Amino acid sequence: MESGFGSDFGGSGSGKLDPGVIMEQVKVQIAVANAQELLQRMTDKCFRKCIGKPGGSLDNSEQKCIAMCMDRYMDAWNTVSRAYNSRLQRERANM
Repeated sequence: MESGFGSDFGGSGSGKLDPGVIMEQVKVQIAVANAQELLQRMTDKCFRKCIGKPGGSLDNSEQKCIAMCMDRYMDAWNTVSRAYNSRLQRERANM
């Protein structure tokens, strides 16, 4: 019975692992974890800001507040992310 590690980690069937493939998989896992953290933080922040009395449904003003809060949060996150990536590229170019 085959373990499947070769295909999961970029091995060529010879038992060797491809570091490039492993690195890409790690990058994907980090990106997924970052997206989950972003969603959790946004949910927590906007819930605290917009929901006064939790109940069975959201009223119209709560729905609007949540939508606007999430939009602002994503806009801010995108702005910070672009600035961070730009800084990283400048620093890499200066190395």
